[in-house]
Amino acid sequence: MLNRVWLFFFLTAAIAIIVQLFNGHVEVLGESVKAIFSSAKLAAEISIGLIGVLALWMGLMQVGEKAGVVTVFAKLFEPLLSKLMPEVPRGHKAYGSITMNLTANMLGLDNAATPLGLKAMQDLQSLNPNKDVATNAQILFLVLNTSSVTLVPVTVFLYRAQQGAVNPADVFLPILLTTVASTLVGLSVVAIVQRISLINSVVLAYCATLFSILIAGVFYLLTLSAEAIGTLSTVLGNGILLALIMSFILIAGYRKVAIYDEFVEGAKSGFSQAIMLIPYLLAMLLAIGLLRSSGALDFALQGIAGLVSLLGFDSRFVDAMPTALMKPFSGSGARAMMLETMEHHGVDSFAGRLSAIFQGSTETTFYVLAVYFGSVGIRNSRHALGCGLAADVGGIMAAIAVCYWFYG
Repeated sequence: MLNRVWLFFFLTAAIAIIVQLFNGHVEVLGESVKAIFSSAKLAAEISIGLIGVLALWMGLMQVGEKAGVVTVFAKLFEPLLSKLMPEVPRGHKAYGSITMNLTANMLGLDNAATPLGLKAMQDLQSLNPNKDVATNAQILFLVLNTSSVTLVPVTVFLYRAQQGAVNPADVFLPILLTTVASTLVGLSVVAIVQRISLINSVVLAYCATLFSILIAGVFYLLTLSAEAIGTLSTVLGNGILLALIMSFILIAGYRKVAIYDEFVEGAKSGFSQAIMLIPYLLAMLLAIGLLRSSGALDFALQGIAGLVSLLGFDSRFVDAMPTALMKPFSGSGARAMMLETMEHHGVDSFAGRLSAIFQGSTETTFYVLAVYFGSVGIRNSRHALGCGLAADVGGIMAAIAVCYWFYG
């Protein structure tokens, strides 16, 4: 799949470059060459930047496993995850790292979510009989990771506040609804492909409990101001991280674990994993860089605008589509598109709000796929990309529908 996707990106970029040249835009040649070398530099910078944080969390996770804290996390969601991932045996350490990753994603703890996700993928890889091919459990985990519910997207609130929004947090509920829709679509598509039954008492009980907690949290957050939500999120996130780290160390010490030795041993794997990521990141960033610099995404946007006009539909959502089209490829690129949309159309305009919803509720699927599968050397992703993109499309459509519902 990735071989065909990579070739498709290059063919699309080549066609876009030729069209640009016919239109007299010769500067596209220089921009494309610049994108090639910038991608190589960026891949190395990202991987090297991950060394410290990966080593930190791999070391802490090893201490947490020895202390038994990770086992406690595993038991919270093991009944649910064992139904969704039947190939993972009960009691396996992967359940703990998966639970911690999804929790970190929900709380917006980016510094912890990625290394915890890589640890979960590593744990799942230990069960993989064919190390080059993604297992069903790894694919499901990746899709849940790329489409996971975001409870408090603080960074989006900050960008809206910087752009002068009257109420920076008024996109909170639309973003939450959109991420829920994206997660449900992603989970449903994977369940169909992998023939997983979602209609059973365990799954339904967990879903009912999680939705009840989610709704209660939403009602509480809606009573707070934007500043209060930001403060609560920061305090809660930092408090949880600090409590987690302290519990790992203190409980391990109480149980006579060789804390220092275990931390160092775990940190070593984080270093090697970060270096291993470079080729996979480079391959994906190179293709994405060419796709951006060639103008292919601009042509796609023009095509969408033309089709909407031809069908006679309301076209206001098209102004925000650059953010949606960019997000699966590049988080920084999507952020730039969002800010440009806010500046051009107004932060509280329909397009400005929709671009913020796109930014807060969709994920950089191609980047996540390259990083997570690259960290364990998987070359054949099977249906992971298709299911991940299905979740993205579901999120994009839900965002448009919710935006018309709230602001249309």
